[in-house]
Amino acid sequence: MLSFLDLKTINGRYRAELIEAAARVIDSGWYIQGAELKAFEHEFAAYCGTRHCIGVANGLDALTLTLRAWKELGKLTEGDEVIVPANTYIASILAITENGLVPVLVEPSERTYNLCQNNIAEAITAKTRAILAVHLYGQLAPMQQIMALAEHHDLLVLEDSAQAHGAQLEGRKAGNWGNASGFSFYPGKNLGALGDAGAITTNDDLLAKTLRALGNYGSHEKYKNLYQGVNSRLDEIQAAMLRVKLRYLDTETQHRRNIATLYRDKIRNNNVSLPHLEDENSHVWHLFVLRSKHRAELQEYLTNSGVQTLIHYPIPPHRQHAYKELETLQLPLTQQIHDEVLSLPISPAMSIADAEEVCGIINTFQPGS
Repeated sequence: MLSFLDLKTINGRYRAELIEAAARVIDSGWYIQGAELKAFEHEFAAYCGTRHCIGVANGLDALTLTLRAWKELGKLTEGDEVIVPANTYIASILAITENGLVPVLVEPSERTYNLCQNNIAEAITAKTRAILAVHLYGQLAPMQQIMALAEHHDLLVLEDSAQAHGAQLEGRKAGNWGNASGFSFYPGKNLGALGDAGAITTNDDLLAKTLRALGNYGSHEKYKNLYQGVNSRLDEIQAAMLRVKLRYLDTETQHRRNIATLYRDKIRNNNVSLPHLEDENSHVWHLFVLRSKHRAELQEYLTNSGVQTLIHYPIPPHRQHAYKELETLQLPLTQQIHDEVLSLPISPAMSIADAEEVCGIINTFQPGS
């Protein structure tokens, strides 16, 4: 069986370096907010092109704390509306509602599955205060248009860059477009830790200072607390792991792009729709997501042929029990996307031969046969 994502093989390539990094932390005797975190924050900020990177416990905290910080700074208040794509992963919505803000779910672009300018513009009301731009599957949302709209309406922009490490437009990377950006380093991400981890990037000095306090019990100085904060810190071991893997991120991204190019060139089956690519550099192919009206049959066919696939995501947020108050929303495109998407394996652990085999299997698929 061709695994969807073989993390053991991916991390095994760097085993000696990862062990060396872990030993360095163990031998240091300092395990929280030490030299490894400081170094990673500096290195990842430089990679993204931002002034600041603040390590946090996970990607959800990265989004939640940023919105919380804007509330503390008086830029958001409870009841304010935040525009967000309806087809995102539920974490994007959770960060909004956790802060007493109102998610305004809008249909995505059918071509890219990301936010589109027209749908954002139509959703803006007198209560709108922010846009949460999700770079879904690894492709940047149209940030030029989003930032222009935000400037015109005096809105904050928070990038959800959990799937887009290294994606760029016009030479600017994910994390360096909005007022701030949340990153996840969950093990399966393009830049994955060996456990939960996350970070926030920003060019706003005051926001960065506020975030550092909020994630450390609200403390700006030991035993002094400005805010009713939380404990959300990127620990030394995970920072050390990420420092190793950051060195190889661009090489791994290029391999993902090579596989994606092969898929897009060689999959020829009228029963599937391939993802649309806006710009080569804008996509880092965290996921290769095709669509099919015969998804269940196609997935079963691939499984029986030795190829593991996943569905990202089977149920949209407004159809989850957790958000039953949103169940009356009519979002037909979002529902269709969630009913049809299927993610093919794409990772640094795959060979080109593996990808060619996947193409061959898909090309022989015929529904009902």
